[in-house]
Amino acid sequence: MKCHRLNELISLLQPAWQQEPDLNLVEFLQKIADEAGFTQPISDITDDVLIYHLKMRGTDKDEAIPGLKKDYEEDFKTALLRARGVIKD
Repeated sequence: MKCHRLNELISLLQPAWQQEPDLNLVEFLQKIADEAGFTQPISDITDDVLIYHLKMRGTDKDEAIPGLKKDYEEDFKTALLRARGVIKD
């Protein structure tokens, strides 16, 4: 794991974990994994799952993922033309 990803994970994890002070770290990580629908053993969870779930926790389930939101287009035709370079930003 890169240092910046570790820092991002810690900055997301700290406020969320403080809201559940009765859980130890492993219990809290298991809770996050369960919320994310992660069914494999907790030792197999990736930092990506934790980061994205912590970012999206408490938002509407139809909300766009923050990293993808910047590329979102309302209509398919515009998205296709932009992807092919016909429409420039």
